[in-house]
Amino acid sequence: MKHPGQLLREEISGASDVEPFLGIYDCHSARIAARHSSNLFLSGFGFSASYYGLPDVGYVSWSDMVGTAWRIRQLLPGQKLLVDIDDGYVDVHTACHVARQMERMGVAMVMLEDQARPRRCGHVDGKQLLPLADYLEKLNAVLACRDEMCVLARTDASGSDIYRRVDAMSKTDADAILVDGIDSVDTLVRVLGCTGKPLLFNQIAGGKSPRISISELRRLGVKMVQYSTPMLFAAHFAMGRALQTLLENDGLISYDPTRGDIGVTECTMFLEEGIG
Repeated sequence: MKHPGQLLREEISGASDVEPFLGIYDCHSARIAARHSSNLFLSGFGFSASYYGLPDVGYVSWSDMVGTAWRIRQLLPGQKLLVDIDDGYVDVHTACHVARQMERMGVAMVMLEDQARPRRCGHVDGKQLLPLADYLEKLNAVLACRDEMCVLARTDASGSDIYRRVDAMSKTDADAILVDGIDSVDTLVRVLGCTGKPLLFNQIAGGKSPRISISELRRLGVKMVQYSTPMLFAAHFAMGRALQTLLENDGLISYDPTRGDIGVTECTMFLEEGIG
């Protein structure tokens, strides 16, 4: 049986279509997303919000992310999982240790960024970058310690520094590249023109990047797109609305016994799948 990383590598190197990765943040969201796509993205933004209740500014520990990825892989072994490992959790040795564990559990791809600490979400201001040589040392070490898992090289650069870093990343054995926070279609096109690596585009609601359809990304030549936050934002809104409705109704749960409540029925069936 092929490693999920090898399967993904074959897909993005030869296919003309766009591979969408749906952003998840825990096992429950992963099971829901798995109904819609074979590609899942364990987002650092979503994980930090869900697991810690904190913003994505460097709180995530490598052991927590490894543990969550492990649980998702055991639950959904047929899915291809992309995991955000931030900057590799500071040092080269930890980055390699995390990458080895991710590969052994069957993670298809890890994403390694060039931010320096304290890190920030890729779509906010105030990001600091590692010197390019330091990032390449870490990236090449991670690449050398993997066998079949894919590695996504990510830069959070802006302006002309984007192209310098993309050019350097393109000369490594990285399987794909992400420029996070791309601010225009023109910049995206220019990035595509300066690398022969498959490119991943990060589509995040409220972020810096323009809204681009899968059809348009396909036309431009983008190989992958990740949707980091739709499930997280939808859950946040729905939970707040449900609790507000509950309290406004004097604590009476809204439920129509003549037709059944769609949410109750769906969730009950969902949690009972595979039991027994």
